Amino acid sequence: MAFRSSSTRWQFRQPSVIPGFGLALGVTLTWLTLIVLIPLSGLIWRSSGLGWSKFFALASDERTVNALTISFGTAFVAAVINLVFGVVLAWVLVRYRFPGKRVIDAMVDLPFALPTAVAGIALTTLYAPNGWIGSLLEPLGIKIAFTPAGIVVALVFVGLPFVVRTVQPVMEEIDKEVEEAAATLGASRYQTISRVLLPGLLPAGLTGFALAFARGVGEYGSVIFIAGNLPYVSEIAPLLIIIRLEEFNYPAATAIAAVMLLISFMMLLVINTIQSWSRRRYGYGA
Repeated sequence: MAFRSSSTRWQFRQPSVIPGFGLALGVTLTWLTLIVLIPLSGLIWRSSGLGWSKFFALASDERTVNALTISFGTAFVAAVINLVFGVVLAWVLVRYRFPGKRVIDAMVDLPFALPTAVAGIALTTLYAPNGWIGSLLEPLGIKIAFTPAGIVVALVFVGLPFVVRTVQPVMEEIDKEVEEAAATLGASRYQTISRVLLPGLLPAGLTGFALAFARGVGEYGSVIFIAGNLPYVSEIAPLLIIIRLEEFNYPAATAIAAVMLLISFMMLLVINTIQSWSRRRYGYGA
């Protein structure tokens, strides 16, 4: 009886009527090990073989620091833009009915299906100085293509679906009667949005922000055409890794990749921590 009592206090897994937990867990761990853990472990092991002094010398190179700053800076700006306009777009798709709604809803997923190189070429054609949009902006002194602004445009294009598709299901679960009840109680539109709607959308919004940011940091195909790839101006870290590999400078490429991995992990950890706090605080999406 004592053994049974202790076993009920602690269990490795919750009992379920669906069999196959051991097999499913084994397949999951094996797949994650082969696809994620082994490559990341190899990167960390290769970086540790450089030695701290050499690693810091390679990671603190001026060109490397500039490329990392551009990659993470533009990815962050693009993720913020996607968070704002993605929530607005999801709101329109959920709350309103209008002609062509299904077409717009389908177009949101276009960056998922479109090859990134095609997206990069199309954006460069539009925003180049002689392009349809670029030719209109050039007389105003605004240059998009071959600048960090062009990188932001490309990352906004590829990252918008992550925010929309993450926020949209949560927004559909929020009853419209909640907004009407808030208005009945005398809440203004700003109070209804800030105190009723946004708390429920915050965890999903942060999830979409994290996904868009992670996609932007590692994006390559849609960026290299519109960025211009000018060192110290519009050169992204993934491109610099490719350049170092073509130069057979494997230690430098490994150091850049390790720094990107470390920064990405730290930023995603912070975002997930904030997301967990918002779920406990507001009680949505738990």
